[in-house]
Amino acid sequence: MSAAPPVRTGAVVPVLASAGITVALMQTLVIPLVPELPRLLNASAAGTAWAITATLLAAAVATPIMGRLGDMYGKRRMLLISVGMLVAGSVVAALSSSLVPMIAGRALQGLAAGVIPLGISIMRDELPSEKLGTATAQMSASLGVGGALGLPAAALLAENFNWHTLFWLSAGLGVVVFALIVRFVPESSVRSGGRFDLLGGAGLSVGLISLLLAISQGASWGWTGGRTLGLFALAVIALLAWGWWETRIDEPLVDLRITARPQVLLTNLASMVFGFAMFAMSLVLPQLLQMPKATGFGLGQSMLASGLVMGPSGLIMLITAPFSAKISKARGPKVTLMLGAVVVAAGYGVGSVLMGSVWELVLVSLLIGAGIGLAYGAMPALIMAAVPVSETAAANSFNTLMRSIGTSVSSAVAGVILANLTISLGGYTLPSQSGFRTVLLIGAGAALAALAIAAFIPRGRQLDSTYTPTAETTTPERVANRA
Repeated sequence: MSAAPPVRTGAVVPVLASAGITVALMQTLVIPLVPELPRLLNASAAGTAWAITATLLAAAVATPIMGRLGDMYGKRRMLLISVGMLVAGSVVAALSSSLVPMIAGRALQGLAAGVIPLGISIMRDELPSEKLGTATAQMSASLGVGGALGLPAAALLAENFNWHTLFWLSAGLGVVVFALIVRFVPESSVRSGGRFDLLGGAGLSVGLISLLLAISQGASWGWTGGRTLGLFALAVIALLAWGWWETRIDEPLVDLRITARPQVLLTNLASMVFGFAMFAMSLVLPQLLQMPKATGFGLGQSMLASGLVMGPSGLIMLITAPFSAKISKARGPKVTLMLGAVVVAAGYGVGSVLMGSVWELVLVSLLIGAGIGLAYGAMPALIMAAVPVSETAAANSFNTLMRSIGTSVSSAVAGVILANLTISLGGYTLPSQSGFRTVLLIGAGAALAALAIAAFIPRGRQLDSTYTPTAETTTPERVANRA
């Protein structure tokens, strides 16, 4: 019997990376519009804030659910559904002229957040092992690349075209990516099968929405207010009940027995802390660049100029990804993650001192971007080296969720600090330089905390696309489905 022809994998990596960048672009697309949304939508500032919050909540719910469905019913299928929701949400937002359809469109866009972990999982199924490390590093870094490149692109369009153009562009990119996936990305034969855990999905959704809603709205509602404390309490109860349920069924949404393995658990904890560290750059640098020069420390730049300063950090993430894979192959992904944390901490340390000119902030963003590129390339390698093939998408999605929770907490903490360390200028209250420096130093501390957590990750097997489940982590039904 002749061997089956090899799968053509040349286009798979750029297509999947393009999908990841497109989804990440969506997250920063609306940022230039935030100050203008109340006027554009004839709504209050508190109401238009939901254009951001809705995306965050939808992404938190969709990421673990789409990962599990991908393992069960096909990762390419779920990838296409995710991109389809991005296109639908972009069209709804592009056609909107009031608040409710804008929020609905942004929520649909958020449901596409599972694209990156699904793409990493497809790579594990389809690529030869010698290409897998570099490919997954590039795909993981696409989250930061899209976010960094999206800001200058969105600012340029917002300044020169009707604001609806931003969403029509997003829809057009989504259609192109959808067509490329259909043409070049094969459907994996690796599936776990089984029955979807509806109760687990509902419990996790309630817990995550409550937690992230309390974090994102706590500053405006009051951290000791009844709504905020009630949501935190609901989150704790829902997540504890969810965890209890997940350990008692044969086909859980997230296999907590696997998640509790030291390599997976510590990687997820490091990812959450690292997500906290990463987002501090996005919160501080653009504000420093756009702050009036009259403050004595602001640089008085436009939104477009600010975006252009941040843009190189996205490119350096993409350039760093292959080096991340090489270091992981030679020394193991644990070392790469630790190195990335050191570089990010150094970047924030430099930023706390050098913040007086544009070139200094470009240098800071490049340093932090390089560290993120190294670390984000190592995270999926550590996860995939410790989980069964049939759990790849679910495990990567859960890791992505941990990063997202870290960035959400970072946003809340930085908001509290900048709201309390202020100066007055021309009748306006603005964040002070000491406030910005404090956030940067906290970012450095978070990166060092991620370094400390990563140091305890066991030295297990390195990334291996052929790794299969052991008897203790796989039910007979799953083995039969893969056979």
